[in-house]
Parts: sequence; structure tokens; C-alpha cells
Amino acid sequence: MEIRSLDIPEEIMQFYLDSGIEKLYPPQAEAIGKGLLEGRNILAAIPTASGKTLLAELAMLKSIFQGGKALYIVPLRALASEKFERFRQFSSIDPRNGKDGGVRVGISTGDFESRDEWLGSNDIIVATSEKTDSLLRNSTSWMEEITIIVVDEVHLLDSANRGPTLEVTLTKLMKLNPGCQIIALSATIGNACEVADWLRAAPVLSEWRPTALREGVYYGGNINFRGSQKMIPDTTKDDAINIILDTLEEGGQCLVFESSRKNSVGFARRSGASVSGLLDRPTRNALDDIVEQVLETGETEASKVLAQCIRNGTAFHHAGLSSAHRKLVEDGFRENKIKVICSTPTLAAGLNLPARRVIIRSYKRFDPNFGMQPIPVLEYKQMAGRAGRPHLDPYGESVLVAKSYGEMEQLFDNYIDAGAEEIWSKLGAENALRTHVLSTIVNGFATTRDGLMEFIEATFFAHQNDTWGLIEVIDDCLDFLKANDMLEGGEQLEATTFGKLVSMLYIDPLSAAIMIDGLDKAKNVTELTLMHLICKTPDMRQLYLRSGDYGLINDFVLSHAEEFTEVPDQLNDTEYEWFLGEVKTALLVLDWINERSMDDISKCFNVGEGDIHAFAELAEWLMHSLSRLARVRENAAADIAGTLEKRIHYGARPELMELAGIHGIGRVRARRLYDSGLKSIADIRKTDHAVLGALIGTKTAEKLLREIGMHINIGSGAAGETNSRTMDSLLRNEQSTFSDFEK
Repeated sequence: MEIRSLDIPEEIMQFYLDSGIEKLYPPQAEAIGKGLLEGRNILAAIPTASGKTLLAELAMLKSIFQGGKALYIVPLRALASEKFERFRQFSSIDPRNGKDGGVRVGISTGDFESRDEWLGSNDIIVATSEKTDSLLRNSTSWMEEITIIVVDEVHLLDSANRGPTLEVTLTKLMKLNPGCQIIALSATIGNACEVADWLRAAPVLSEWRPTALREGVYYGGNINFRGSQKMIPDTTKDDAINIILDTLEEGGQCLVFESSRKNSVGFARRSGASVSGLLDRPTRNALDDIVEQVLETGETEASKVLAQCIRNGTAFHHAGLSSAHRKLVEDGFRENKIKVICSTPTLAAGLNLPARRVIIRSYKRFDPNFGMQPIPVLEYKQMAGRAGRPHLDPYGESVLVAKSYGEMEQLFDNYIDAGAEEIWSKLGAENALRTHVLSTIVNGFATTRDGLMEFIEATFFAHQNDTWGLIEVIDDCLDFLKANDMLEGGEQLEATTFGKLVSMLYIDPLSAAIMIDGLDKAKNVTELTLMHLICKTPDMRQLYLRSGDYGLINDFVLSHAEEFTEVPDQLNDTEYEWFLGEVKTALLVLDWINERSMDDISKCFNVGEGDIHAFAELAEWLMHSLSRLARVRENAAADIAGTLEKRIHYGARPELMELAGIHGIGRVRARRLYDSGLKSIADIRKTDHAVLGALIGTKTAEKLLREIGMHINIGSGAAGETNSRTMDSLLRNEQSTFSDFEK
């Protein structure tokens, strides 16, 4: 089907023609035939790189030209940023005939208490499902103006973590805007027609790909496909490295999926020794530039390990990396500078990083209850779908690795020839329903118990199951919310002022109840008291106890017992161990705000930079919530919590708040300035600019001066950044919270 034959405005058509897109792929043509451009709901379950995003773009742009507004929902912030950058290219398309410029795009992924009314001026709004839910909770006015909703990775309805929020959000949006067009996208859904039926959408199901995918199993020196084999030269003792070298010799790149972070790092290091020998001089020079950026933006030993891997043409990618490092790895791979990425399965979840070959070294994952377990077929299909770079590779290959002939046959049967599992709603549990019952009443989607059941009848859960089994769960949720002063009334249900605040803060009602109960019990409120209180909540991610932690943290608890709102009985092993995990999590965040070095925290708690930032981000949100709840209850802890919230944001002691608040400075440079006598913006204004350049580097100093309104060129004579060893010596004498019980 030709782009020129579509019923779309000339400007949209010309945009794609100028981009080199003249014809549609078969699945795209099928979607057009099923009413995509006539406003009909569509569920497209088609392989990666088969043009799902183009379907969404065409429908969104046509709706915008008709005066509409589009909402694009994604599961991950990184994916939101990727789509935002793509849609910004539509600024050259003018839907208003010269009035107010081209297509306007906005993005919103954080600050769950904000209405973000300013986003309403945009034509396309990109948001995560959690942010979309929070916008609904906060009664954002422009949500009623949405005419088209795109749901990317809709198979995540099956996720125990994200699924219930996505499901309830879609249910609310369909009730709020019943005439709204819905475009649902996924590469892998076993029961796509069932999901399409719930969304009242026409299903577009296809296995067609622009780059052919060959799925095989490596065994006996060959990649074995159904009906053919490809011999892999036995260059090294590691089969996976041999597959990589074969790929690179043919001009391709590799994604290697590992079962754990440790394995992904280890394999990136091992394979780099072989890959480096295939790199030419221009590639090495390009990699050196990436290495320099990694070292500049890293604060831990892991940064040096990543830098060494990149120098050899490989990299690892997992949630423990900082966002800056993940982006450097992703961009380096897209630009074909980095040849191999060794990743945990996080990379398979939506990011656009295709490769000639995908190698799955381990198809099992550790389950704390059952040990090593095979991954779902859906997860395998997501990984395999990354194989084949459109317009760059003649084909794509996914390769599982087997150790025996029997295992090879099993892998063909259980993965390559198997269909993806059906997805099932995860809305039925009380912990999933509790928060959504409250928000549904706060938003007025239901005002009675019967109204709640009617709302539930519109969910995917009800589409798959009888809802009579939920009656008891709903009643338990209502009883809990009433008992904790979040709901009131008999037949007519109404949220209290406190309940409305809990919903707006976007926290689990159980978290709010734990916080308030703790504040009521607290006799001696300290930083530790409040930090542990937020770490008790179900909204906080928990650290696990490692061997050796129990005694150390137990000693810490005994010496600070009066600072905890309550300490469980040690005879209850399970409850007490969970409590010690909460304390350990609290101590990590306390070390962060007391300026313990990132590297020390990383080593002490066995976490990465990305983990530390993730813990800090969660803690900041929960401490903000605690401060708001305490203020409503007129509790004196509100001010302490407010101060802690700000310190968590900057990861610094109170005296650094002014300096750390300057954009681009951060806690390390702020401490360097402060300890050198520059304790405020006023001090910086008065200091010799060459001294400032010597402390934090010329370029950074010039940026700092611009931030405070002083446009001065310091020149090239100033010394560069103080090295990391100097910084370590500045921080060496800082007291670490964890040192109370650390060896």
C-alpha cells in the first residue's frame, strides 16, 4: 500500500515521503484496512520493527489535524524519552495553518502529585502509565480533551507490578472519553483477540517482519535451525564468544542476554578480550570518547569496569547502571561503535536496540521460592525480536545455547516452536485493588459499593473472570479505608480530606496508614525514625539481608532502639528479618544524605549507581508524602520530614543545600566548594574565578557562573577538575551512618 493512497492531510503525507517512507508494510496496510484512519480501535500484535509506532503516528497526526489531542502511554521512562524525541520531529508539520506553529509534544513521567496542566497546550503527551494514573487522580482538566490513546507494550497488563495500574487507567480513560480511539501495541500476546475484544478493537495479528528472523539453538559447533545449520568457527573455548566473533566478522552486532547482573558484567569483560582484536583505529578512537564520558559521569569502581569493557568494544547494561551510563551504552551501540551489549532482560522491554544476532546464554532465572526456573515464552520472544537491524542486516538470528542434544530439542519445543503465553489480569489481589478503590471513589468514577462493582465490571479482569470472587476483596478494601479515615459514609461513599490527599500523593493507602501509625507512636523523632518509617511502607523497594548483615544490623538496632517506632520480637524470625531489611534500606538512604561516597555505598550495600539513585528517588517521594501527611495531622515531624526530603533530593548535608541547588553542580562539587570556603552563592560571586576553575574545572566553573547570572570566560589557564583521589581525601573523615556496625 502506497503512503500517497492514504486518507491523510498532505502535510503528514509529505513528512513521511521526505523521510523516505513511500510504502506501508503488510501489517500496517491491514491496520489501515481495519479502520485505523477512521477512528476505529486497533490492537496490533506484530513483531518488533514491523512498524507499530508508524501506525500510532498516522492515527495521532490525523486526529490532531481534526482538532484532537493524543496521549501516548509507555511502561518505562527511558521509552518515554525515546518516543518524545521521535515525536518532536513532527514540529515541521503544521496542523493549525500557521497559528501557534507545528505539532507540539510534551512529556511527563514524574512528580505524581502534580496536575501538569501546562501539558494541555500540547498535541501529543507522552507519559508512563503511573503518571497517567496520577493525572487522573489529580483531576487534570485536559484529560477530558484526549481523542486518541496509544498504549505501548500493552502485554504488560500481565505484570504483577505494572499491570493493575495500566488496566485501571485504561478503564477510567474509556469511561472518561467513551468516543476516544485506542491503539494498543505489542509484539507478543498469546490471547491478542481477547485483549482486543476488551478494548473493542480490531485485532491486527501478523508474524511478518521487514528483516527475516531465524531462530536457532547452538549445539555441537553449529547454530541449528529447523532444516539447516550454520557452522561457527571454534576460535575460543567459549561457545558464545565464538558466535559473537562470527557475527562481527560478517559486519553485525550482538546482544547477549544473561541471567543476572554479575553474569552480564563478567561476560562483557571476558568477551572484550576477543572482540578488541577486531576493532579498527577509527572505532577505537570513537570508543575512547565514550570511555572518557563514562569516567567523567561515574563515581564508582563499576564505572571503571564499564569503561574498560567499552574500550574493548563491549558493554554491559542493567538497572544498576546510572541513567547517564545506560544512555552512553545505548547510543554507542546504535552508532555501531560498541559491538556487543551483555544485558539482563531489562533491555528487551521496549528500547529500540536491534542487533544482527541475539544470544540467550541462559534461559533460566533465579526465583527466591523455587530456585532456577525457565523464563516464559513471552520473555524469550521479546528477546528474540531484537534480532535484525532494519535496513542494515539481511536477516536477524536469535540463538539459544544448549549443552546437550536433548536440551536442544527441548529448547526448540518449549521456545522456538511455542506460542507466547496468554496474558491475565493481576487486578484481583487486595494489595492491587486497595489504592485503585480509593482513587476510583476520589475521582467520582464510583460513589457506592454497587458503583464500585459496576466499575470493576468494565475492567480486563471482569472480561476474563466472574467478579463475584472480588466482592469480599472489595469489602475488605472498603473496611480498611474507612478504619484508617480515608473513606466515610454508608451507602454513599465519600473520600475524606485525608483520603483525597493520600490518593493525590499516589501512595498505597497502607503506606499512609503505616506512616500515620508510626508518627502517633514515635516518642523521639530523629532522622533515623522517619527514614525507617518510609522504608516500612509497601511502596519502598527493600534491600535483602546478606550473610553477615544480620549481626551487624541487629547490633545497630539494639544501640538505636529508642529511635524506632517499634521493634518486632526477635523470636519471630520472619518478621524480625524483614524489619532488619527495612533498617538496612534506611541506612543506605541515610548514608546518601550524609555524603558517603557513591563508591563506598555501592560496595557496602552491593548495589549499583542506578540502584542508589532509584532508592533515593523513592525515598524522596515517600518523605514528601510523609511531610504532607504529618502537616495535615499537625504533627511536629512535618518540618523534619520536609528538610529530609530536600536532602534526599541532593544527597547532601543541610549546609550544602544552597550550593547543591545550583544546576549542574551536584553534591560532590558542592562539598568541594564548601570545604574551600565558598559556602554560598554570594561567596562564589566574590571569589577569584581562576580559583573556582581550579576547584571544579574551567568548563564547569563557567557553567556555574552562568547559572548565577555571571557570564564570564575564565580562559584555558585554570587547572582542570580536582581528581577523584583528592575528593576521596576530602570525604575520608566523614562519619558514615553504616560505620556504626560496619567492620
